[in-house]
Amino acid sequence: MEYYSSEISKLIEAFASLPGIGRKSAQRLAFHVLNMPSERVDELAEILVNARKNIRYCKTCFTLTDTDTCPICANPARDHKTIMVVETVRDLAAYEKTGKYNGVYHVLHGAISPMLGIGPNDIKLKELMVRLQNEDIDEVIIATNSSLEGETTAMYISKLIKPTGIKVSRIASGVPVGGDLEYIDEITLLRALEGRTEI
Repeated sequence: MEYYSSEISKLIEAFASLPGIGRKSAQRLAFHVLNMPSERVDELAEILVNARKNIRYCKTCFTLTDTDTCPICANPARDHKTIMVVETVRDLAAYEKTGKYNGVYHVLHGAISPMLGIGPNDIKLKELMVRLQNEDIDEVIIATNSSLEGETTAMYISKLIKPTGIKVSRIASGVPVGGDLEYIDEITLLRALEGRTEI
């Protein structure tokens, strides 16, 4: 039996379709939005539409930004000779929270996973190799997750980069196997970064 009118049900379903939002959270969000002043709802809708329309990949590192080059890549105070390779924008944000890494990043937007049909051409790997040819890079730090896919990706990247003579290192095992970087505290991330080893 349907408890709500079709418009309310559609709103709940829209929220429930978002990752990490269960049915009860979707209901709470729906009723919160329905109780907001209409101008605030219009403002929220406009923010969502503008974000989807204006946010794109940084032309250098492929993080999300609303300009051609993200603030990290555009910052001359950063160490542009050190690139940390991460799987997602959330992983980049996790490292930025430590406040201790001063290099730049490259976001792969995924990891190699033959089981899921994701190969090297399905992530931003070719773009990384082009970047390494065109820029003066001293070190590539591979900070993929400690999952099977993350390890596979790390080994693949290492084999591609080694012949170029650029130093390749992997974050240390302060990060638990199977753990996602976005959920790990800053101290653990910092220890993993400082204890990285060459691969």
